[in-house]
Amino acid sequence: MATSFWEHLDELRSVLIRCVVAWALCAVAAFCFRDALFAFLFAPAHPDFITYRLLKFLAWGEGLGETSISFINTQLAAQFTTHMQVAALAGVVIAFPFLLWQVYRFLAPALYPQEKRAAGRIIAFGTLLFLCGVALNYLVIFPFTFRFLATYQVQPEVVNQIALNSYVSTLLILSLLMGILFEMPMVAWALGKAGLLEAAWLKQYRRHALVALMIVAAVITPTGDAFTLMLVTIPLYLLYELSIVVVRH
Repeated sequence: MATSFWEHLDELRSVLIRCVVAWALCAVAAFCFRDALFAFLFAPAHPDFITYRLLKFLAWGEGLGETSISFINTQLAAQFTTHMQVAALAGVVIAFPFLLWQVYRFLAPALYPQEKRAAGRIIAFGTLLFLCGVALNYLVIFPFTFRFLATYQVQPEVVNQIALNSYVSTLLILSLLMGILFEMPMVAWALGKAGLLEAAWLKQYRRHALVALMIVAAVITPTGDAFTLMLVTIPLYLLYELSIVVVRH
């Protein structure tokens, strides 16, 4: 039985309400665990962060992470508002599988039966990709970016003191950006099912995509070293190749 425009609109409203409620509950839960939340966020600023220790063990990170970096807060309500901001975005990460499931449920009527049966795998795959993007940023991109920018000085007299909201907002924005970028195969799959994208087209523009992804990686990682650039470019290009496979099938 065909569904009218107004029924679609009503279902979309219900989906949005459920998503907002799930996000709010997860955000409140994250807000309550303040100490654990901020210990996790500030770990990349400490000399004993796992990435720095691993690079030192491999003899690739001599001196990395040994510089002491101080943080300041210059606004009266900034620490509280930062706490709320972090909790809100943590709520998005925690609720992401449910949010993805709700989006799928809204689109499900337009899918074939075999595509509906694959719902669990699709949602699990999309969630895994998102978390992989966040993890890559937390373990690789942000630590290198932070250390480079926090220790960069135009003159020795100019001392860096990093504002709390600057550190937190940079970490969270980069995490969300990488999480979204890692959804590339999912977006390609959706466009392929809609008839808007073909694997042949993706193959044809492989070289152009590689250049574009290198530019994106260079923008995300302003450290200027080839090692960090490759650490970001390679996963993004592998996701592009995975998109070709996904669209083909």
